[in-house]
Amino acid sequence: MTLSRTARWTTGWLFAAAWALSFPLFSTLGPHRLWGWCAAAGYLGAAAATALGRRRTALGAALLGAVAVPLLWLVLTGQGQSEVAVIERSGRLLLESGRVYVDGPAHVGEYTPYLPGMALLGVPRALLGGDGGGDGWAVRLLGDARIWCAAALFGCLWAARRLLVGGPFGGSGRGPFGGSGRGLLPVLVASPVVALPLAVSGVDLPLAGLCCLALAAAASGRPALAGAALAGACALKWTALPAVAVAVALLAACRGGRPAVRCALVAAGGTALLVLPGALLQPVELWRQVFAFPTGRAAVPTPASSPLPGHLLAELGPWGWYLTVGLLVVAGLAVALSLFVRPPRTVVAAADRLALGLTLAFLLAPAGRFGYLALPVLLAVWARSVTVPGVSRVVAGSSRVGSPVGPPVGRPQARNERSGGHFA
Repeated sequence: MTLSRTARWTTGWLFAAAWALSFPLFSTLGPHRLWGWCAAAGYLGAAAATALGRRRTALGAALLGAVAVPLLWLVLTGQGQSEVAVIERSGRLLLESGRVYVDGPAHVGEYTPYLPGMALLGVPRALLGGDGGGDGWAVRLLGDARIWCAAALFGCLWAARRLLVGGPFGGSGRGPFGGSGRGLLPVLVASPVVALPLAVSGVDLPLAGLCCLALAAAASGRPALAGAALAGACALKWTALPAVAVAVALLAACRGGRPAVRCALVAAGGTALLVLPGALLQPVELWRQVFAFPTGRAAVPTPASSPLPGHLLAELGPWGWYLTVGLLVVAGLAVALSLFVRPPRTVVAAADRLALGLTLAFLLAPAGRFGYLALPVLLAVWARSVTVPGVSRVVAGSSRVGSPVGPPVGRPQARNERSGGHFA
């Protein structure tokens, strides 16, 4: 028996409410517990509204309960995960000394496991003179790193949609719960996948937004913009490196070698410009805090210790650590080989390939968190939110690089057109 659309959405909101309630029941972190209570109320309201046929009201209730209320409360009261304070400290150090890392960190809170570009998101708090203590509400709101992380995400997603569908809202559809992907994005923001990190930390959101923008720019034939977005992502966290390979493969398959090389050169040059100054100033600290600490090889153990396969293997001893690193390398080579043998030719195929690579990386890394898996989910859902079924987003070789490409929205590409725009 097939459930109706209303029943499916009601069930989905109820499942999200149950997931949110698990945080106040099992988590020991105050921000997580607060988010859980607020989000559960919002999701239950969304389920009730959906059952009554008020689908737009349902989406509003979910966004209010899971995003707006907990985010504003946590920001204005100065609560959040330690990542928020780490980013803001990096921004303050950057302005004061040009450095972003604490020399000789003695405990977990002094480690900064991000590349130097992340410090830019902490600069607003430093410019406003806030110290995170007795600041006024305006300083807390305008300086909080989570607000700027969210702004980076939504700005990138807006720009990516403009590139792919030619308008701020794009495409066609039947509303938030219609048949097209148009309404997937606000639902994704309201879901625990985005709402939780948005409210409590925000640290991975800019990376996700820049990856989406890079794939959109590559799919629309703008290699320089794709490379710039990739440079921004790679200057935040080294886990963005797989996105470079996927974007270059997408450009090579649909535009040829020269645009792909151009994208790679811009990405490499931009990353060097953003990362090298910090690396030259503090090479030892960059290695210790950005690479050794997240992989469990620093003197201080990383708190990223969710029981994922890689972490469980690494806990077995030195041989387990080397085994999981070996498996990680094999998985990376397999994904790289797939890009060569069957390169992605649409933004959906590219996002799926990147999501697969990141999922394998997060599962097999010696240290990680379940929350990291939100990034692959976001990539896969985002790609479908900007895609109209049956309409290609890429037409290889049909126009010069940088010009608008692809058939008009609403006119599917003929099956016998050999343009490289078919779904892979």
